[in-house]
Amino acid sequence: MQNFTKYLKAKANIAEPEFQTLIKKIKVKHIPKGNVILRPGEVCQHSFFVESGLLRAYTVDTLGKEHIIQFGSENWIVVDRSSTFFNEPSDLFIDAIEDTDVVLIDPQFITQASEISASFRKYNEIALHNHIRHQQKRINLLLSASAETRYIKFIKLYPDLTLRVPQWMIASYLGITPESLSRVRKELAKKNFKQN
Repeated sequence: MQNFTKYLKAKANIAEPEFQTLIKKIKVKHIPKGNVILRPGEVCQHSFFVESGLLRAYTVDTLGKEHIIQFGSENWIVVDRSSTFFNEPSDLFIDAIEDTDVVLIDPQFITQASEISASFRKYNEIALHNHIRHQQKRINLLLSASAETRYIKFIKLYPDLTLRVPQWMIASYLGITPESLSRVRKELAKKNFKQN
């Protein structure tokens, strides 16, 4: 739990005594590559903090096509918030793209951490607003941005993923076809070549 420990102490500014109280409630789970940890219709019981590895959250439409909502690499949290916090059946699949170790964070942990640490409470509120901000920006990109702009934003958000996931998954996340992504990558390569 090295990454999660750093995450709590640094980002949430939790002091050592508070940390020792909270860490007793934490569980770590290993997810082998390809394993599904959430399916549509199930209630998402935890937020998944990625200690190592890579998760993705996605939906599958009536034609069987996947639509990737989020990737979660190290230090990212993947969760179906509406399912976890409102006890609703999920619409999402969450699975492991690589062998992955996750820290399981349940709503009770969030409540307890907020009660014993004012700094965690403030951090959690900021994190929630940041999540909403990213969702709004993502919706706007999908509705109005060019494929090239979407891809550039993807690289900035997930700088290490272009070498870790297949191109068709990136295309799915961007809402374009793999062929369109290939064209975008070629055009960007030409532009960068001309600038050098």
